Amino acid sequence: MAMSGGSDDGEPMMEMNTTPLIDVLLVLLIMFIITIPVQTHAVKIDLPVADDSPPPENFVDPVKNRLGITATNQILWNDTPVSLNQVKQFLAQTKSMVPEPELQFQPDPLSAYLTTDRTLAVIKDSGVSKFGFVGNEQYGSFNAAKRLPN
Repeated sequence: MAMSGGSDDGEPMMEMNTTPLIDVLLVLLIMFIITIPVQTHAVKIDLPVADDSPPPENFVDPVKNRLGITATNQILWNDTPVSLNQVKQFLAQTKSMVPEPELQFQPDPLSAYLTTDRTLAVIKDSGVSKFGFVGNEQYGSFNAAKRLPN
């Protein structure tokens, strides 16, 4: 057990051997860690989900509908922000109406070409027959539309 380290006078050693004590404490610590149940606190939250369901009928005017693109590339259907999928649904509704309502398209001069092109592709794919551009007078002369600084 304890050995004397240099004196031969037979006196007992005054220092306690702590190695077995540390070993026992480490084993107990590991046992406590293993036996403690894992704390699983969960808070259930219902997050909103993107809804591409058909919109209500009141968004489609039976006479004429305005489709615009803002300078920030936001698509507007009768002054209400919509996505391209919703535009497809609106155009399908207008196509089924008798008589077919007129579609007026007015992109902002500062809107991105890509957004305007995608919107025009959706309009073309829908097969709308009563279609017209509104606000072309703003393009009557060059420099009529102010450009954003680069």
